[in-house]
Amino acid sequence: MENKKTKLTISGSPKKSFKDFSSPKPQGKNLSSSNRGFSKPTGKGTFKKPTGSGFRPSGSNFGKSPNFKPKFPSSSPSTLSDFERRKLAEQRATKRLKGDTDKDKKGKVDTNKKRDAKLTVSRALSDEIETRERSLASVKRARQKELKNSNKDEDKENLKPVKRDVNIPEAITVRELANRMAEQSSNVIKYLFGMGVTVTINQTLAADTAEFLVKEFGHNPIREEKAEEIIQKIKESRTENLKNRAPIITVMGHVDHGKTSVLDVLRSANVVSGEFGGITQHIGAYQVENGKDKLTFIDTPGHAAFTEMRARGSKLTDIVVLVVAADDGVKPQTVESINHAKAAKVPIVVAINKCDLPEADPQKIKNQLLEHELIAEDLSGDTLMVEISAKTKLNLDKLVEAISLQAEILDLKTDFESKATGVVLESKIDVGRGPVATIIVTSGTLKRGDFFVSGLKWGKVRAIINDKGKNIDKAPPATPVEILGINGAAKSGDDFIVLDTEKEAKSLSENRAQESKDGKNPLSFASQESAFSDKSSEELNLIIKSDVHGSSEAIKNAITQIKHDEVKPKIILADIGMVTETDVTLAKASNAVLIAFNVKPSKEAKKLAENEGIKISSYNIIYEVLDYIKQKMSGLLSPDVQETITGTAQVLEIFKVSGAGKVAGSKITEGEITSTSDVRVIRDGAIIYTGKISTIFREKNQVKQVSSGQECGITLKDYMDFQKDDTIEAFSVTSTERSI
Repeated sequence: MENKKTKLTISGSPKKSFKDFSSPKPQGKNLSSSNRGFSKPTGKGTFKKPTGSGFRPSGSNFGKSPNFKPKFPSSSPSTLSDFERRKLAEQRATKRLKGDTDKDKKGKVDTNKKRDAKLTVSRALSDEIETRERSLASVKRARQKELKNSNKDEDKENLKPVKRDVNIPEAITVRELANRMAEQSSNVIKYLFGMGVTVTINQTLAADTAEFLVKEFGHNPIREEKAEEIIQKIKESRTENLKNRAPIITVMGHVDHGKTSVLDVLRSANVVSGEFGGITQHIGAYQVENGKDKLTFIDTPGHAAFTEMRARGSKLTDIVVLVVAADDGVKPQTVESINHAKAAKVPIVVAINKCDLPEADPQKIKNQLLEHELIAEDLSGDTLMVEISAKTKLNLDKLVEAISLQAEILDLKTDFESKATGVVLESKIDVGRGPVATIIVTSGTLKRGDFFVSGLKWGKVRAIINDKGKNIDKAPPATPVEILGINGAAKSGDDFIVLDTEKEAKSLSENRAQESKDGKNPLSFASQESAFSDKSSEELNLIIKSDVHGSSEAIKNAITQIKHDEVKPKIILADIGMVTETDVTLAKASNAVLIAFNVKPSKEAKKLAENEGIKISSYNIIYEVLDYIKQKMSGLLSPDVQETITGTAQVLEIFKVSGAGKVAGSKITEGEITSTSDVRVIRDGAIIYTGKISTIFREKNQVKQVSSGQECGITLKDYMDFQKDDTIEAFSVTSTERSI
C-alpha cells in the first residue's frame, strides 16, 4: 500500500521534469536526445518499468522524502532502451520464424512493426531466415502475373483466323459476301481495288469472283445449287410406290372445228354458249368418268394467236386428240397441232368431226393427213382415227374407247403418297378470291394446307376446287383443280411443287426471283444500222389488261408479230385483272392506248378515265383487239402526199398598180392557173416563194381561171418582189391515209 501511495505521489508531482516525461507524443516514436526526458519503449500509453540492469532507484530513499529528486543519467537510459528493443525484436522474429503464434497479433498494431520486419544482423546470421513466409501482396502479384500470361495465351488462340464455310450463289453483292465471311466490307472492297477492280458495296459479283475472294480470305467456298437443280432433285426423289393414274388428254385442232363441242358432249356441259364469237380463248381442264376409269381432258384454243397455249398443252399431255372437221379439211392450226404433238413425242388420236354434214368427206381428211405422216389403221397405219359427230353424238363411245386403249398401251403410273407436283395451266386474279391458279397434279396427292412453289410465286393451299366447282380436301394425280392461296398470279406453264415448310417454299421462291433478275440483261446495244439511221420510228404505247395470263400472253405474242418500218407497238404493261386507277394514270402519263380484254374497269377507274379523257377500249375477241391496234398504228403513219403541177406562167413585165401593189404581167405557157391554186415562184432554178394566188387580172377584169396561151396579171399573197423571167408554177397536193 505504501508503495502504491508512493507511486501516486510521484506520478502526481507538479515538477517540470515529470511534466515532459508524462506527456509524450502519441505516435510512440523515440524523442530526440535534446528534448526527451524519457522514451516509451513499447509504444503503449502506460509507463513500464524497464527490466534488466538499467535505471533502478534505491528502495530506501525512494519516495520517503518530499524533497527527493530522481536523477536520470543523460546517456545510459537511451543506450539500454535501444539494446533492449533490439533484443525484443530479435526474440519476436525468432518466435515467428519457429512458427510460434504472436498472441499480441489480435491486439493493437505495434508501432515498431515496420522496424521488426527489417533485416537485422542476428536475423541475417540465423539459418531459419530462408523459411520466411511470402507476403499476401507477393502472392497476389504472382497470381495476377499468371492470370495475365494465361489471358495472353487465350488471346493468341482467339486471334487465330476462323475458317468458315461460305455458301456462294450464282450472283452475290459485296455486302452480302462480306457478311457471310464475317469480314469488313471495306476490306473486301480494298482487296478488289488492289486487283484493279473498282466496285461499290452494293456491286454484284459473279460466283467465280466470289469464290476466289473467299479462298483469299482463308475460308472454304461452297457453291450453292441453283433453284432449278434443287427442284429437279426433289422431282427425281419422288418415284416410289407407283400406281396407275388417269391419262391426261389434250384436245387440239383448227379454230371452229368442234373441239369444245366434243368435250361438251363428253362431260354433258354447255361451254360453247358462254364463249365469245364461238372461239375458245382460255385453256379449260375437265375430268370425265368412263366406268371405273377417269379421263382428264385439256381444251386448247384453235386461234392462230394461241400457239403457246397449244404448245403448253402438248408438253403436259399423255395423248393428243386431234379434231378435224370433215367438211373443212386440214388447216394451218391443224398442222401446227400435229407438229406440237410430234415435238412432245405424244401419240395422236384423230377425231374426224362433223361427219353428219352432207358435204363431209372423211376419206379426204385421211388422205390429207398422210402428208403429215399420220396413217390410219384401215390404211395399214398405227394412228387411231374415229369418225364422230358432236351434234348427233355419233361414235363418241368409240372415241372414248380408242383413248382408253391408247392409255392402256402407255401404262401410265405415278406415286400417290409423295408430296404433289403439277403444272400451272392458267392463272387469273378473281375479285374477292384474289389470285387463282388452275393446275393439273402430275404426281403425288395435293392436300389443303400444303406449302408450295410455283414459278416465282409461293403460297399455302387455302382451298382446292375441282372442275365442277366443288371444294375438295385433296386432289390425286391427273386431277385438274383451282388453287387459292398463292401470293400472286403465276405464269401459265410454271411448275407447281409442294414443299415441307413455309421457310423452304419462301427461300426457294426468292432464289428463283434473284436468279431470274440476274439473268436479265437490261443493256441494249445499237447495231450499225440503228446507230446511223436517220429515221426514228414512231411508237404506239399499249397497256393491256386481260382476264387470264394465257390471254395476256397470246395478245403480247400477236402484237409482236405486227411489224412496220415507221411505227412499232410498245407494250408498257400487260397484266391480268380489272382496269384500275393506276392503269388510267399510267395511260395518261405515257399517252398509251388502254385495252381491256374480257375485263371491266372499276368504278373509280371509269370515273377517272372520263375526267381525264382517256378511252378504255373493251374487247372480247382476240382478232378484234389486233385489228384495233393495227388501226391505231396506222393513225401514226404519215399520209402519202402526191403533188401535181396544174399550170406554168412566165413573168414578162412588172406593173405598179395603186391599191394592189406590184402585179406580175405573165403569160400562161402550160396548163391552167386558177385563183385558188397553190403556187411557187422559181428564179434561176431555185424556189423563191411558195404560197397562194391573191388575184388574177385579165384586161382590167378579175377572173378565176386563165388557160394556156393567155396573158394575165397575177398578184400573190404576201409577196411582191417579182422580177422579169420569173416562173410562176401552180400545183395541187393530194394526201392519202396509209394503213398497216
